[in-house]
Amino acid sequence: METLLISAESFEVGFIGAGKMAESIARGVVASGMRPPNRNSTAVYSNLNRRQVFESFGVNVFSSSEEVIKESDVVIFSVKPQEWSGQDRFVRVMPNTPAAVGEAASGSFSEPLFAIYYYQMLSDDEHYVLRKIVMSLGTAATEEDGALVAKLFGSVGKMFKADEKMFDAVTGLSGSGPAYIFLAIEALADGGVAAGLPRKLALGLASQTVLGGATMVSKTGKHPGVLKDDVTSPGGTTIAGVHELEKGSWSCNNGEQN
Repeated sequence: METLLISAESFEVGFIGAGKMAESIARGVVASGMRPPNRNSTAVYSNLNRRQVFESFGVNVFSSSEEVIKESDVVIFSVKPQEWSGQDRFVRVMPNTPAAVGEAASGSFSEPLFAIYYYQMLSDDEHYVLRKIVMSLGTAATEEDGALVAKLFGSVGKMFKADEKMFDAVTGLSGSGPAYIFLAIEALADGGVAAGLPRKLALGLASQTVLGGATMVSKTGKHPGVLKDDVTSPGGTTIAGVHELEKGSWSCNNGEQN
């Protein structure tokens, strides 16, 4: 069967699933200018609140998934993996929690146009912010399909490409990673409170510190160990804190240098 090319300039995007992740992706795509609101659609069966949410920023809302697929060139399955029935022409996409604010990290994997979002929920009250996205092409997906999906998701975050065999590791690192960072921010804030800082100030300092550190790693290209050494003076408080963290098994190197 001939694979039809999808116009990168005029394609329609449909979402199967109208939850928080689909909302955040759609908001990110619209906010970035990648697709105008009326070029996006989803289906809502009975939840009036979800219908109102999508309609509030101009997304077309249908009453069935069949209508969404019929009207779309690219269909994003924003549902749990077990709800995916299978297709040959698809691009698997693994986002992490950070798309509505354009800061997701995603990877794309190679399988073959449907885009399948594997995701982990935070809470029903959270807006997702996509900073990184990993993708993989399916068996019938073309390089053009991959480029289109990369362009689409690149509008709401940073795209990475990885082999399908790396998918489990990407899930553990990128998909689950935000939870580990949230724990680190909480621990830093708790330490600030224990030292006498008001909770709001401690949390603000902790979250901004993590953001600043991540930005330095991303922007400078330096190894985190080098950046750590740059801010640890001999006999200073920072190296003393690092020593305490390592005593508590903070480091995962197990004594090995990579």
